[in-house]
Amino acid sequence: MQVDALNAAGCYRVVVDTMSGSLEHRPELEKLFDQIRPGDTLVVWRLDRLGRSIRHLIDQLHTLAERDIGFRSLQETIDTTSSGGRLIFHVFAALAEFERDLIRERTNAGLTAARTRGRTGGRPSRLTAGQVKTARRADALKD
Repeated sequence: MQVDALNAAGCYRVVVDTMSGSLEHRPELEKLFDQIRPGDTLVVWRLDRLGRSIRHLIDQLHTLAERDIGFRSLQETIDTTSSGGRLIFHVFAALAEFERDLIRERTNAGLTAARTRGRTGGRPSRLTAGQVKTARRADALKD
């Protein structure tokens, strides 16, 4: 169905990557990025065919834009070769940044709340208090 849609959209070359989009190493996509040239347009059936996370997708689209390569998603009707498509892309990028900021704020608030309850983060030390004391003395002797 996806290949048929890409062919119907007039794609010159259709690349099928059998690897999951959630994986970082996708051989066919990497080959495609090596072969695609400025002025070309990368067309996908759906956004999740290019990347699973918003951050990864935005990074991919920024890379394409820096190389003067357009992007088009058939299902979401996004086309970065048009001004409207670029606007939609920038809205997505802003939403992703907003989401990252919210996650950071929530994480920091949770850490602060845990600290006020006397909880410290991190894994337990592998050294005993005596070993830490000995190491600090040895380090002080170096100076």
